[in-house]
Amino acid sequence: MRRVETLVDSWPALLWVLAEVRTSREPVGHLYQIPLGVADVVPEEVPDVAYLGEFSGPGGTVYIYDALVDSVLASAFCTHVEPGLEFATIRPESGEQSNTSLVLDERYILKVFRRITRGPNPDVEVTEALGRAGFGGVPVPLEVWRRGDTDLAVLRRYERARGDGVSLTMDSLREVLNRRRPPRDCRLDFAEEARRLGRDVAELHVALAETFGVEPADGAAWALDMSAQAGRVAAGVLETARIDAVYRRLRSADDLGSAIRIHGDLHLGQVLRLGDRWMVLDFEGEPARPVQERRRPSSPLKDVAGMTRSFHYAAGLALREWPVPDDEVRVLAEAWAVRSVNSFLSGYASFDEAHRLLPATRSARDGLLSMFELDKAVYEVAYELSHRPDLADLPIRAVEELLGEDDQSASGDRE
Repeated sequence: MRRVETLVDSWPALLWVLAEVRTSREPVGHLYQIPLGVADVVPEEVPDVAYLGEFSGPGGTVYIYDALVDSVLASAFCTHVEPGLEFATIRPESGEQSNTSLVLDERYILKVFRRITRGPNPDVEVTEALGRAGFGGVPVPLEVWRRGDTDLAVLRRYERARGDGVSLTMDSLREVLNRRRPPRDCRLDFAEEARRLGRDVAELHVALAETFGVEPADGAAWALDMSAQAGRVAAGVLETARIDAVYRRLRSADDLGSAIRIHGDLHLGQVLRLGDRWMVLDFEGEPARPVQERRRPSSPLKDVAGMTRSFHYAAGLALREWPVPDDEVRVLAEAWAVRSVNSFLSGYASFDEAHRLLPATRSARDGLLSMFELDKAVYEVAYELSHRPDLADLPIRAVEELLGEDDQSASGDRE
């Protein structure tokens, strides 16, 4: 424990804990903030996964649990963070993985960062800067809870969306597969939405470039980061020698475009459909990467690759809903993914101002995008093995396919 504070000393009690967690695989520990509930009875609304244990002493037994799933203590925590905030209802937002978000009166959302780092949180840093610049495609912070220079939580307006990227794409895929019709013949065809999303992401990249600046691309540094990640997460699972051989080509490449501040973990779960545009959320970057690496400028195509991989991931997940998918269903799922990816890329290319940030030639753009897709798939392998091992075959297969495509491309170049 680094620090323990009592925020509520009545019963049930609310403790704020700052803990350093070390594992055998990581030499450097990570800091986590943990709001804890302490009571003589566990509230019924607390699920088993949030129950942490019990402690017996002279006064009897007390139970310890995650305070943010208890509406009474979650309300007390919000009041501590923002004393002037008035609200009548509170609920946890579903779908959160790395952090915890609380919805207040369906008007505000408080995002509580679980894993914290010294200095500004990238999500707060980027959205504050884009908000000041007048960019409307991100949720702008209303208030930030800080201790010193460390961001602990951020309050924003709660946006009522038509849906997030995952729910809308899965609805589209289910219609295609259940009706056994080509995507273009289905009411929920996602092509136009993907095109709009591509344009909005390009607009975001231009805004990031204007707000944070543009730097020369550093292919050698990118190759080093990619190889380091592959070594950390893929040894013994993937063919790291073949992966490194792909990345090494970045060191001598001379047409890489520019480096800018990017999202860093862009996928369908990070976008909401609002009105006539998509809103992009969660600028923390990939949680498994060091925060210094997440802040580092990179190619906009890294974000593009995250989204193109996400379309293929959605198709793979949709096939999982079929006990035994036949060849027709597999072909339709792949057709949906290809159509969505092509529409997204077309939408991105339609925003002319983004072109200046990319490699000058089509072949260089395609080659760099493929490398970032491979890097993303390698990251997905590590994530799924740690969190959802039953899904790890999806990114493992993607890595094999991307390496195969690279072999074919290299063979064609030699001929």
